[in-house]
Amino acid sequence: MTEKIIIFDFGSQYTQLIARRIRELNVYSEILPFNADLQLDDSVKAIILSGSPFSVTDEKALQINLDKFMGKVPVLGICYGAQYIANHYGGKVQRSNKREYGKAALRQLQSKDPFFKNIAADSQVWMSHGDTIMEIPSGFELLAGTDSIDVAVFKSEAARFEKPVYCIQFHPEVTHSLEGKELLRNFVEDIAACDGNWTPASFVKDTVENLRNKIGTEKVLMALSGGVDSTVGAMLLKKAIGDNLFCFFIDNGLLRKDEYEEVLASYEGMGLNIRGIDSKQLFWDGLANVSDPEKKRKIIGKLFIDVFEEASEQFENVTWLGQGTIYPDVIESVSVHGPSVTIKSHHNVGGLPEKLKLKIVEPLRMLFKDEVRKVGKELDIPNAILSRHPFPGPGLAIRILGDITPEKVSLLQAADEIFIDNLRSSGLYDEVWQAATILLPIQSVGVMGDERTYEKTIVLRAVSSVDGMTAEWSPLPHDFLAKVSSEIINNVKGINRVVYDISTKPPATIEWE
Repeated sequence: MTEKIIIFDFGSQYTQLIARRIRELNVYSEILPFNADLQLDDSVKAIILSGSPFSVTDEKALQINLDKFMGKVPVLGICYGAQYIANHYGGKVQRSNKREYGKAALRQLQSKDPFFKNIAADSQVWMSHGDTIMEIPSGFELLAGTDSIDVAVFKSEAARFEKPVYCIQFHPEVTHSLEGKELLRNFVEDIAACDGNWTPASFVKDTVENLRNKIGTEKVLMALSGGVDSTVGAMLLKKAIGDNLFCFFIDNGLLRKDEYEEVLASYEGMGLNIRGIDSKQLFWDGLANVSDPEKKRKIIGKLFIDVFEEASEQFENVTWLGQGTIYPDVIESVSVHGPSVTIKSHHNVGGLPEKLKLKIVEPLRMLFKDEVRKVGKELDIPNAILSRHPFPGPGLAIRILGDITPEKVSLLQAADEIFIDNLRSSGLYDEVWQAATILLPIQSVGVMGDERTYEKTIVLRAVSSVDGMTAEWSPLPHDFLAKVSSEIINNVKGINRVVYDISTKPPATIEWE
């Protein structure tokens, strides 16, 4: 049984970071909404209560039943979690006159406590809270404060709970808390007594075994995109069920230049049972004269279902649909605050399972993107696939602003090839999270030779990120950008202007549509 730490999410922007930090210690962590009904078993080694934008003093403060787990496993309350515990057990919590935000140094630290093993007496931590714990509850002891607050860390006394409870009013999961990872390590290894044996190799072994038990001798259909997630998911399924996995790779006419042929050859070289489907014209026809980005996404999604449904009829007795869902997709589908605003539709195979009457199998649904790559490496998947930048499901359709035509696709593919090839040859490809080339629906005046031109504009975009949730624009060297711009304008007929996007996410998104 895999040991795990459960993180109850109260809506903090940092909750995913907590999970990632725990997993970096080779311990499996899982995020649950604050109101989830957890059944404790021997696999749960500890529980963490996250921070929150809410105040425990609000009438509508998020509530959790502490009695279900306090004293049964070690507990760590972070910010809101700490304030909630203090308030629940009779301490005093009140709104601060000002939001306590930024760097602080721990003071009066009880260094003999295992929580502070190898932690400096004035360790820098990161504060971000609007409530302050003025008095800790009876049965708890103070371990540390800062210059601005008396209560920064406190814990339960031995007589209060059978298992220890630690509460902190700062965020150890962010890099601004310089020894935050060590604090979490002390909690995970010394207090929760985790073995730290959750590795890519153990994940592959356990997942393959579980897939075999779940699927048995039944057949699985899976559409592959050429991206990391679907490829790693397919290889796990192949390892588990062999030739009972049937894969499709659909050319929707919106891929990068020569990508269809190159990726199909890679898959065949990996021993996957895969079939390529040329549906370029179908998608181009379906998108004709459509400029609205949401309509584009929906048309592509529906056409994808139609193509997949037709292809699936070639097989009998298929009962499963494989998908490359990863953990951020799962987390974002469960909102702590209620219904979320849809920024843009995600391209997926929504509707397929019901239409084809298939059960879903998602081998990667509990992994973050970087963990997927590590598992792929464990499976000996070629680095050319593992290192590929994320590419949107609707492909170049959302990088061509305005309506889609085969001529525009060809134009963008040519410019995109120059950008990506130069990133690779300059050693910059692996330094950015994602690079994109966007074709704008505007024309501008230019001069080529002695002739006046009136041609299209290409936008280059490159961003740095960890998981795509936030992103900074990449400061690519000016001489590199000049070289790419010159090559595109000189070699792609129809383009006379190249610009570089220097917007961050948020407020901008990575893609333009």
